Amino acid sequence: MGSTMTNDESGSIHQVDGCAVCSPTGELDAATVSQFREAIAEISCEPRVVIDLTAVTFIDSAGLGALIGTVRRVHENGGTMTVACPRPSLTRLLEAVGFDSLVPVRNTVGAAVNATAQQQ
Repeated sequence: MGSTMTNDESGSIHQVDGCAVCSPTGELDAATVSQFREAIAEISCEPRVVIDLTAVTFIDSAGLGALIGTVRRVHENGGTMTVACPRPSLTRLLEAVGFDSLVPVRNTVGAAVNATAQQQ
């Protein structure tokens, strides 16, 4: 897949071991969430999706809403999803709001790709 996000500053979409990986960068907030939603719309029909938060520095309620909406769309389309999040502060946020009860959250993209494969 090509990059749907418009430039290196906002992220990319690529394939890893047959899994669509969306890697946003910077802040995932009200100002940037529309670009993220556009990118996710293209891959939400994929059977295996990983959201790679490695380069995300901040997530607000709009970003969390977009992540939850992504889970819903992927599951509605019969797919599986995992999140890669190596930043302890963001992982704690995801756990605090119960996001990790919706989909697995792993420390690396490789672990997230493996977890997504195991969900099928």
